Amino acid sequence: MKKSLIAAVALASASFVSTAAMAATVGNTPQVLDLTDGAGFFGDTFATGNNGNTFADRFTFSVEGTTGWNLDAIISSVSRSADTGLDITGVSLYSATGDTLVSSGTSLQSGNIDVWTISSDNLAAGNYYLQVSGNLVSDQAASFGGAVSLAAPVPEPETYGMMLAGLGVVGFLARRRKAAKPA
Repeated sequence: MKKSLIAAVALASASFVSTAAMAATVGNTPQVLDLTDGAGFFGDTFATGNNGNTFADRFTFSVEGTTGWNLDAIISSVSRSADTGLDITGVSLYSATGDTLVSSGTSLQSGNIDVWTISSDNLAAGNYYLQVSGNLVSDQAASFGGAVSLAAPVPEPETYGMMLAGLGVVGFLARRRKAAKPA
């Protein structure tokens, strides 16, 4: 009876340990996202033998200058079938200060091709990160990639009004100067 009980405990422990070992978090994080020219590419690859593991990759970047920057990104992965490669389960934008959620992504397609988008308006100057999360659904190698653009703030309507008023004054002065010339 004791031997049966010990064998059952050993089997249960081995099963628990192997399950815990399978559920590892993998990935190369954090990675710096270079947005020097207002756009950049990012992504990660995963080696074979990671079935059942998860990932939550962070891609860090900074916004400098004024408030009002707009971010748009698309993230995708492609595999032969929904049973191979990886499954993207979430895309989020966080402020690095306090790990505050700024915006959540939207899944456009799931299966053998996963496609997600994320947008955010009026970003203030500061540090941010995009987080891409998912599961590896087979022992085959897998990868995902994305592109992001960070657009400068669009001037407020008052700015356009001031610019038009300034052009009107310049036009008035040019016309007045032309009329003042002797014939």
